[in-house]
Amino acid sequence: MVLGPDSVLTSEQSIIVYDGGRAWPDRLTQRAHAHYLDYARRMLAVYQHGVGQTRRELHRSVEGILANEPDCDTRRIQAFCKLLDEAGEFDTDRRGNAAKLRLAVFDLAAPLHPLVESRDQLFENTESEAKAHIAQRLGRPWPEIEGELYADVMDFHRLTAFEGYSNAAALLRRYNVAQLQAALYRAERLVIAASEDFKTILRYAKLAQLLHDIRRLPPLQPPSLSGRGNGEGGAPVLAAKSHPHPTLALEGRGVKAPFAPLPGGEREGTNVPLADRSAHCQQWAPDGCGYVIELSGPASVLRETRRYGINFARFLPALLACDGWAMQATLRTPWGGKALLALSSRDGLQSTMPPPEEFDSSVEEGFAAKFGAERDGWRLGREGEVLVEGQSVFVPDFAFRHGDGTEVLLEIVGFWTPEYLEKKRATLRRFRGRRVYLAVAERCLPEGATVSEDVVVYKTALKVEPVLALLERARRREAPMTNDQ
Repeated sequence: MVLGPDSVLTSEQSIIVYDGGRAWPDRLTQRAHAHYLDYARRMLAVYQHGVGQTRRELHRSVEGILANEPDCDTRRIQAFCKLLDEAGEFDTDRRGNAAKLRLAVFDLAAPLHPLVESRDQLFENTESEAKAHIAQRLGRPWPEIEGELYADVMDFHRLTAFEGYSNAAALLRRYNVAQLQAALYRAERLVIAASEDFKTILRYAKLAQLLHDIRRLPPLQPPSLSGRGNGEGGAPVLAAKSHPHPTLALEGRGVKAPFAPLPGGEREGTNVPLADRSAHCQQWAPDGCGYVIELSGPASVLRETRRYGINFARFLPALLACDGWAMQATLRTPWGGKALLALSSRDGLQSTMPPPEEFDSSVEEGFAAKFGAERDGWRLGREGEVLVEGQSVFVPDFAFRHGDGTEVLLEIVGFWTPEYLEKKRATLRRFRGRRVYLAVAERCLPEGATVSEDVVVYKTALKVEPVLALLERARRREAPMTNDQ
């Protein structure tokens, strides 16, 4: 199922328990919530047999199913309604027929006001007579008119089809993932340590257009005989902490992601020395982990926060489909504090995702289609090579190779924060020997910003001509380097 823009739970549907500096999204487990399978079957039946009913009628039926469940508050009920709605199709009255019908009804009713239930000496027009008059004038039965009068209001949208979920367990698994997605909407930062599926995870992050930074972990050092790093001056590795309420995963009990405190307490941002951050990641990274991907969360983006948050939510099911990873996210709490959410590929959350798309965004797809496989001596290639410089890692969006041997790499920047743009500039400097250039969305640039000739600025689509000009400038500039190689 493809996630749409309305697939993220709202704050009224999200359930997060904060305890001891940790964040625990609501999660259903077979051990504690096996009886929810019956609820899920009944809820699916409501929608499967509910074509023609309004959202309000469907939601009331779901509320009735869960009304006597002691372990189910209003937010959980609303979340199930949201997830069932997302699997259905509704008539939203896009043609505006309901508004036209209201105008006609009100025009016919206005001369008859005021209306009363029973005629008396003062008021002679009754409600029933007015409805009969309006129905006669419009040539339609009143119940039909009344049913369509507010068809453009969300509560009165009527279900026209229900794709549904494959079974009751699938609905409950979707609920668990949706609650995790909603929790990560509060994330300022998310760090993923990956071993097996690093490039696939990175591809999904780029597909979602997430702000990301990649670094390589140094070889794990043997423990110090002095005891440091074991509670005596180093950051200790804490044992996995149990959930403050019964473990919540229909997929099974799962294994908690290792938890270690963020280095420096409130210093967990990018101002923490790289060595400290790498050492911290090694405490909870999976065995064989070579790379760490750091993502900026929705709570850190200065502009287009909702759009970025939706993209962030789309990334999560893709991550869950991968193997060999662990993550720690820093969440902003409702009262302005911070809490840590830890998860790993061993936790049992499940998601079905199609293979990664060839391109990371419509910007890249459109550009590649216009550029073609080869143009003016330049061959276009997708990302593939992982560039490493010390502990820094870079995987460009495009690689252009000329017939004379010149290679130019291009990275596309969509969403932004000042810190992210500065990191990209630092990447250019660090890998300057590899001819890395940027294509930056115009909305990313501060007002009045001066743009280097080595940066291509685009509005909604990346055009071929300025990129070709950039490639040729790079080729002429680096010709001596190419001839010497």
